[in-house]
Amino acid sequence: MAAAASPLSPFASVWFDCDSTLTAIEGVDELVRWSDPQARAEVARMTELAMAGELPLADVYDRRLRRLAPRREHVDRIGELYVERLVPDAAATVAALRFLGKRVGVLSGGLLPPVQRVAAALGIADNDVQAVAIAFAPDGAYAGFDRHSPLARNHGKVEILRALPASARPLAFVGDGMTDAETRGTADRFIGFGGVVVREPVRALADAYVTDPSIAGVLPPLLTAGEQARLRAEPRFALLLDRSAARTRHG
Repeated sequence: MAAAASPLSPFASVWFDCDSTLTAIEGVDELVRWSDPQARAEVARMTELAMAGELPLADVYDRRLRRLAPRREHVDRIGELYVERLVPDAAATVAALRFLGKRVGVLSGGLLPPVQRVAAALGIADNDVQAVAIAFAPDGAYAGFDRHSPLARNHGKVEILRALPASARPLAFVGDGMTDAETRGTADRFIGFGGVVVREPVRALADAYVTDPSIAGVLPPLLTAGEQARLRAEPRFALLLDRSAARTRHG
């Protein structure tokens, strides 16, 4: 993990990406299991180029969904997979942040129903979850997505963070891809998460970078010394924080 000092003032809110951050999979890559081999290769390549910042997200988003045309039952299954593949310590890390009185939310370029499923599993309120809405025909066939969503294009997460009320600041953002790294400067601290996939361009931009598989590694650069002391005094969080501190020193 890249070294980063503890913040001097507490963050009022902490926002997470979903795919390859809270969950160890990329939802759109999982959707390809219902597609032909050529579509799988095309979509995987488009996703990687978008996450690396080499293709505009808006172009990739439409092309991927038109190519995959996911049905309702496929999207529902992605939600189940998201929860099955939560990264280590996801629930405990969110619970620790909420114990400290922080607002915790999810901003994702993924599809809204599966992202809501993850948030519910982590105890995050629906009104603190934003992702891209998808529509289906009465028979469950794909009928399009919300083309007006800022999360389907680059800098969309920046737009949403800027629109948050003053009570949400100072704020931090945690994510694995370039659309997450775009929040640096708008977020008071951007923490790159490489516990699932290490992306060097993201590491280069991050205020701190975590490579341990556990999302608990983000706690030391998110919490003031006083907040860390509060967690250590709470038996259910003490071990979590001690593990994350050890990873920071030796990871």
